[in-house]
Amino acid sequence: MVACVTVVGSLNMDLVVRTSRIPRPGETILGSEFHTAPGGKGANQAVAAARMGGRVSMVGRVGSDAFAQSLLDGLVADGVDHAFVMRDPEAATGVAFIVVDDMGENSIVVASGANMRLSPTDVDAAEAAIAAADVLLLQLEVPLVAVTRAAEVARAHGATVILNPAPACPLPPELLSLIDVLIPNESETALLTHLPVGDRAEIEVAAVALRELGVDTVVLTLGERGALLVEKGKQELIPAFEVTPVDTTAAGDAFVGGFAVALAEGRSLADAVRWGNAAGALATTRLGAQPSLPARRAVEALMARVSAGSL
Repeated sequence: MVACVTVVGSLNMDLVVRTSRIPRPGETILGSEFHTAPGGKGANQAVAAARMGGRVSMVGRVGSDAFAQSLLDGLVADGVDHAFVMRDPEAATGVAFIVVDDMGENSIVVASGANMRLSPTDVDAAEAAIAAADVLLLQLEVPLVAVTRAAEVARAHGATVILNPAPACPLPPELLSLIDVLIPNESETALLTHLPVGDRAEIEVAAVALRELGVDTVVLTLGERGALLVEKGKQELIPAFEVTPVDTTAAGDAFVGGFAVALAEGRSLADAVRWGNAAGALATTRLGAQPSLPARRAVEALMARVSAGSL
């Protein structure tokens, strides 16, 4: 079964510099290598799903500059349909300024540009792509009105709606009621619930609180600790895959793409989380956003090695 995934979200050009450490406020430090790479949470998740074997369509906005063409070329290279990525003559393509330290941790500032001009009208124009999808992927780097409209269209056509609430902001009840699976990380969970997420007990309480906001299923990603799957009356901590991290940029997007494709292929929620964990782990072993997103064969190989080692 080929998984059909549509992504409504952002496209950014990432401007990445490596440093020994993240600078403190007001501090200037010298970096080492610099490079540019296609990014944006929406485009990252689209490419992640495509590399996992999904048939993927992207809905979004870019400017009319050189960065826009590079981003579209990147989608084409991974087989992502960009028929519904509009070129905006009045706004620049989104960019993200990313600092990555020697431990693989990052600090990111985003200038959204054309992303924040995506409208419900743009979403309606892409209804055919959303209607054809098994899964709709959403994030919060485009306006909430466009996100909500996309969820409404997907629900009307029977697609599973997944929201990665990043960057986190308060979510209206009308949007939450349309979400089938919510995939936040720890900091996003803390912002959405106003609860601490320090230890395992606090994380479990916060995850349950997210479900009580009106979402059927919550998958709380925990980095090197794995992910907590919370369904009605059930919680399961699914462990991470051990790797040596180089750069954590886009690891969450790799998780979402892997999870979405596995779910669209008919796998259980727990199995889909395992696929997401494997994809996210592999993404941390390479520098950059989209360049780090793994192919399906690499994810399958990692899962097979771990499974064989557990026998």
